[in-house]
Amino acid sequence: MTQNEAAPIDQPTLDDAVRVLRGAFERVVETQRDAIAAAADLIAAAIPEGGIIQVFGTGHSRALAMEIAGRAGGLVCANMLAIKDLVFLGGEDPASLLDPLAERDPSLAARVLALHEIHPRDVFVIVSNSGGNGSVVEMARLVKERGHPVVAVTSLQHSRAITSRHPSGLRLFELADIVIDNGAVRGDAELELSGGVSICPTSSLTGALIAQMLTVEVCGRLLAAGHQPPVYVSANVPEGDAHNDRMRERYGARVTLSEP
Repeated sequence: MTQNEAAPIDQPTLDDAVRVLRGAFERVVETQRDAIAAAADLIAAAIPEGGIIQVFGTGHSRALAMEIAGRAGGLVCANMLAIKDLVFLGGEDPASLLDPLAERDPSLAARVLALHEIHPRDVFVIVSNSGGNGSVVEMARLVKERGHPVVAVTSLQHSRAITSRHPSGLRLFELADIVIDNGAVRGDAELELSGGVSICPTSSLTGALIAQMLTVEVCGRLLAAGHQPPVYVSANVPEGDAHNDRMRERYGARVTLSEP
């Protein structure tokens, strides 16, 4: 049986979770190597010329953005864009963003972009499991219009099954230069219960996998070209703060700090 044909389960167990998650992991490893390598080519070519990774996601897709930007063992030249920036950096009323449907608003994309220092060689990685919410589609549309390459990380199965919430009718994968499919099923949760609902979403697991595969590929290309990758050290080791401060000095305000 495929992940879409498995019979509903009355009493799910740890083994069921492991089966689903292992299957999702293996789908990405087996099918997305070429797309991840192509994205790494784009990014590794941009970094020596002053480009950085600008990564944007809303909802749970922020988990993948956090795997790319601002973490130990990750590239310093990666900046996370987020709707919350409108409060932390833009001074907007927090109450205005507490609506769980805010990510559907296309106008948020331009307001978030305006808070960040964007350079011509920056590469955008835009993450959305559904690929249809207004803010992520508009972010892709705006940066494509400005000449930036866009790497989408999305569920093609889910996205192809929905109607976009963006006025253009476009979905994220239709605007991207490179599409990395996270392998998630429609609705993300893959383990169907006999009561008609499903549990065990896979996009967070495969998102972290994609982020680390991409980071490793970029670092490998930089080293092959004679460039030392700018990488964060854990802030929880004695040398971490000093190392990371030196690394961040290269990029200044282009890489924003995240809240603890």
